[in-house]
Amino acid sequence: MAQHPAGKTGPKKINPLVKTGLELGPIILFFAAYIWLKDRTFLIGGREYEGFILVTAGFIPLMLICTGILWKLTGHLSKMQIVTAVLITVFGGLSVWLNDDRFFKMKPTLIYLLFGGALGVGLLRGESWLALVMEEVLPLKPEGWMVLTRRLCAFFLGLAVLNEVIWRTMSTESWVYFKTFGLTAAIFAFFITQNKVFTEYALEEEGGDADKPGGKGSDAS
Repeated sequence: MAQHPAGKTGPKKINPLVKTGLELGPIILFFAAYIWLKDRTFLIGGREYEGFILVTAGFIPLMLICTGILWKLTGHLSKMQIVTAVLITVFGGLSVWLNDDRFFKMKPTLIYLLFGGALGVGLLRGESWLALVMEEVLPLKPEGWMVLTRRLCAFFLGLAVLNEVIWRTMSTESWVYFKTFGLTAAIFAFFITQNKVFTEYALEEEGGDADKPGGKGSDAS
């Protein structure tokens, strides 16, 4: 179990259903609102807005509110959650301001490029930066972290390419289905298929300093 520095504590435990609701609730509501408004247009301030743009405008504050509640309840936000909230605000805001849905559709691409790129930089340094943010929930040996990080880096970069292909070649409705269900299912499926890594490289309680996650110099593949 990872030890926290003196004076610091880890995230507070909350009901898993509450946590899941705060994380997935905005996405589900985004999808429901889109299905309801997708075929409608609205005249606001002399400009016509498609339902998708209005749904995006509502999604931004909803996502920020849920993220804020999650931070209030747990006292902690991961770097991934912070970056996601910032990109949603920036690119969602650009879509609404410019009345152009392309910016919001590009947002997943940039998120996965950033995460995949960050993991790649760590790998080039011989480190697993994934271990720095997940070591408490996935206690693995250094070799396991390097294996998982390599795979997740490739996975994120693959999702970035897939998102670009889908939003550029398919309809907005197809992209919404992909974003709501496809991306979520893909992430769940990825971690389920890594069960062999989790069991083979599980960190034993008696492990010493050599077993700490994120160590350098591992050549496992």
